[in-house]
Amino acid sequence: MRNPARIRDFARNQAGTILVFWGIALGVILGIVALSFDLGRASITRSELQSFADSVALAAAGELDGNSDAIVRATAAANLIRDSQSFGNTSRILEGQASFTLTFFSSLPANDTSAMTAVTTDPARAAFVRVTVTPTVVESTFGAAFAALTNRQNRDFNLGATAVAGLSTYACDITPMMFCLPSPNYSAKDNIGKMVLLRRGGNGAAWGPGDFGFLDPTGMKIDPTGPCAKEKGAQLLACLVGAVDHITQCFNQRGVDMEPGQKVGLEDAFFNVRFDIYQSIMNGKRNDPDYAPAPNVIKGRVPNIPGGGGGNSGGGNSGGGNSGGGNSGGGNACIGNNSDPSPNTVALPRDTCFANGTCTRFGDGNWAAGRTNYVNVNYGTPSGALNTPDPHPNAQTRYQYYLAEIAAARSGRILPAGRAESGLPTCSTRPPAPPDRRIITVAGIDCAANGIRGSASNVPVKEFFKIFLTEPVVDFQIYGEIVGSASFAGEGGQDIGGLVRDVVQLYR
Repeated sequence: MRNPARIRDFARNQAGTILVFWGIALGVILGIVALSFDLGRASITRSELQSFADSVALAAAGELDGNSDAIVRATAAANLIRDSQSFGNTSRILEGQASFTLTFFSSLPANDTSAMTAVTTDPARAAFVRVTVTPTVVESTFGAAFAALTNRQNRDFNLGATAVAGLSTYACDITPMMFCLPSPNYSAKDNIGKMVLLRRGGNGAAWGPGDFGFLDPTGMKIDPTGPCAKEKGAQLLACLVGAVDHITQCFNQRGVDMEPGQKVGLEDAFFNVRFDIYQSIMNGKRNDPDYAPAPNVIKGRVPNIPGGGGGNSGGGNSGGGNSGGGNSGGGNACIGNNSDPSPNTVALPRDTCFANGTCTRFGDGNWAAGRTNYVNVNYGTPSGALNTPDPHPNAQTRYQYYLAEIAAARSGRILPAGRAESGLPTCSTRPPAPPDRRIITVAGIDCAANGIRGSASNVPVKEFFKIFLTEPVVDFQIYGEIVGSASFAGEGGQDIGGLVRDVVQLYR
């Protein structure tokens, strides 16, 4: 017979109830632990794959400089990257083309969510690279057990990674100029010490090797903190070409805007302030520190003395300077709008091939004959004795000779007493600028490949060249010696002539 009281007591008894909740909670906790274990392994693998993709993309993008072997070098650089992944079912080692694929692009869409469609195989146009890592599967161990118990599909993790990187080369605070290269593979590194003759390019006819023009015709890239920010028109261009520093913002090597080098004869004045010559539009700038001359201004020219014939060391000047000081180191002897050849000094010589007609725009670096004459005239006896000992025999290039002369200056002179030039500035009232004042940084462009015939936009730059001005500019002829590449710090022995830096960055 049932005992109703005991039945009621059993029904009301709550002892052990917590075990039910504990059992349920334990199942949930174990499920969360299992899920976090699977998710943790997947997260670690995903991070490893993404890190590998980023590293490969940056390595490959660093080689996309627009040269003909850019894609080959980018692929080789990518293959050097080695990493690992921990839990995927593919190889633990991540390296080589079995682990990724490369796709090159000439441009990116403005919106990061838009598809990338500008695929290219042209190394000159390849500016960006996308790395797609070969997918791997991370097995969901506890998820598989849960799927078996619940009769659900196994939920493994199929993981991959992508990254997009690109290279931009920026040239900042440079002379806003370009010139046409003689060949697509012409480089500064291979032509250090050789002379170039730059002449203004025109409109209409195809530009040839050595033709030059100016960058940024709209004046958009002026350094707002520099001396040119307040200038306009011809004065703006005069400042951009002639001022000491803090001239321009940064130009992207991937594409520059340019216009012909025709400025109605003003080019001479723009450049010649470096030689302590203040003519034409630059007249009156000799007291301005933004237009200070170089510390060595040997140029083979002296102030014109009306009625005095060839230059001598006695009179004044006919232009922007003060008369009465002569040009042998005292006073403010200035070359005005006219000058005379110096009777006993000469400028640094050109390559011999320019004199004998075997080269026209690009020299071979042989200036031995001119060097002998330079030493005899500038350092020999007043009577012009031959075989004068070279005071700087270790200088190989003209730029090195120029620096050696500066280092050897004594008693307010570079050249011996009695010369029509002291070698130091005598017109400017300001202290001279550093030695790199006679360096211009010029964008080298493959004009043939880009069909340059005058003004053009978004033209790729092959390389930024450092060119040392060896003599004053006359009749739009710019003679200079290549001293290195601005794209590689220190090349040619000096890190001079503007700031050029490669910027490699991830975009996606």
